[in-house]
Amino acid sequence: MTTPRTRQEPVTVRVFTQRFSSTPRGARLARLLAVHQFRHWEVPQDTAALLVAELAANAVTHGRVPGRDFELTLAYTPGALLRIDVSDTRSEHRPPAPDALRAPDPLADTGRGLFLVAALASRWEVRPRLPIGKTVRAELDLRTTAPGAASAAPGAASVQTAGSRRSQRLP
Repeated sequence: MTTPRTRQEPVTVRVFTQRFSSTPRGARLARLLAVHQFRHWEVPQDTAALLVAELAANAVTHGRVPGRDFELTLAYTPGALLRIDVSDTRSEHRPPAPDALRAPDPLADTGRGLFLVAALASRWEVRPRLPIGKTVRAELDLRTTAPGAASAAPGAASVQTAGSRRSQRLP
């Protein structure tokens, strides 16, 4: 006996891919072009822009190999999922896995970027990039974000500073 087939609606996945120089200027340009693409796709952009900014800054800071670029790939399934991949060519500088992330020293000037990614993304992971390097992937489940609510949860980041807690709206 065969099971009746259910009609499956076609899914269109929109993809944007661009390579950038591994410089602070390249990271800034990646964020600006991502925001432009999010506007075109009508995706809530506050959380997504922050994720792109953090992942691109990490690629430039920790994944830089002179003469090699980093790559940003955005994949958008309308109304469902936004996937942000940032790839670099440095294999030996892998960030910790999400379950191995340790809290930075409260007085340290750096080390909070992946905590923002973990707090804002629905899921994130580090994947090998073939033939060389790594890809850090962050996903936003758009079904939990109200349409048109650019700063809806998780669009507001809560920041813990010296014993006080404040909510911060992202530009």
